[in-house]
Amino acid sequence: MKISGGGSIKPAAPTSTQEIASGKQPAAQGPVASTRSDKVELSEGSSLLQRVEEALKNVSVVDAAQVDAIKQAITDGRFRVDSGVVADKLLAAVREHLLTHKS
Repeated sequence: MKISGGGSIKPAAPTSTQEIASGKQPAAQGPVASTRSDKVELSEGSSLLQRVEEALKNVSVVDAAQVDAIKQAITDGRFRVDSGVVADKLLAAVREHLLTHKS
């Protein structure tokens, strides 16, 4: 990202010791005209990211057809759980969690 023509705004400084002691500052002298303009440019990566985000909004996270097939298999009594596969995947998930969340 590029930002050009930057500047800063500084408060007016008190002009007398009385103003410093009282915390008062002189009144502003009116609006200040500026001939500078700031410009922001977005990179190609930014526009690509926006397009990807838009495309992902329409992608389903769950395969509804597979969920329906599993529901039907459970209802029909055809769905079998392989406890060895479940145990292996559970151990792998815990192992991954421990490796990625080390303190």
